[in-house]
Amino acid sequence: MTTSAKPQVPADIEALSYEDARDQLIEIVSSLESGAGTLEESLSLWERGEALAQHCQRWLDDARNRLDAARQVADEPEATPGSNV
Repeated sequence: MTTSAKPQVPADIEALSYEDARDQLIEIVSSLESGAGTLEESLSLWERGEALAQHCQRWLDDARNRLDAARQVADEPEATPGSNV
């Protein structure tokens, strides 16, 4: 039986705000694009970048869900006393 467990996000990444995680991800991309460093260093950066990207995506997904919920509440007609809504 195959399970698709989500990879464990390091605690230091889990504690980051969206903006801090995004900034770190930008730094990693720049470093990888420069081609400096060993293969092992590049792989380590890539793995951290993947974890940061997943963390950022969770922040964005949560923000979208919160906005959708707020819109749904705003679109609901208010029940007035005596109405059959």
